[in-house]
Amino acid sequence: MKKPDKLLIGIVSSVILLVVIAFAVALLRPKATYQSEDSPDGVAFNYLFALQQRDYERAYGYLLPSIRGYPRTSEAFVDDIRDYSWSFNELESASTTLEVESANLNGKRAEVKMKETRFYEGGLFDSRQYTNFFTITLRQGEDGAWKIEEADSYWLWCWNEFGGCK
Repeated sequence: MKKPDKLLIGIVSSVILLVVIAFAVALLRPKATYQSEDSPDGVAFNYLFALQQRDYERAYGYLLPSIRGYPRTSEAFVDDIRDYSWSFNELESASTTLEVESANLNGKRAEVKMKETRFYEGGLFDSRQYTNFFTITLRQGEDGAWKIEEADSYWLWCWNEFGGCK
């Protein structure tokens, strides 16, 4: 009778151990959550995270009410997002991650540079990632709260126009 090949058992055991570790890392990874709203970078992140979570009421609350095309109600905001859904589709994908790259404060105005990374899967050994940087401009109100005035991505051009999107 043949003895089991120790090298083969070692290789199979190592592969199984690596698979278990990979699953543990993926499952134990902390979930993204809302950040503190007392800084412009926290508000910028929270706006995008709320959109990602489809928490449109919360996302609407981060807009500066004095922008020219401000949606007058949260329902109008949701309608705008649905009407121009192609502008927001990538954000709602589970394979998109967001992080604050930098924040530049200038008095009551701030520019937050965001980093968006999208992961694409092809075949077994084919995966790619795409990284996009964009800026969100915020203004601090009299009450001290930071609100979004404009953004390069995940923002509708008609919010900058008198009369809004409709």
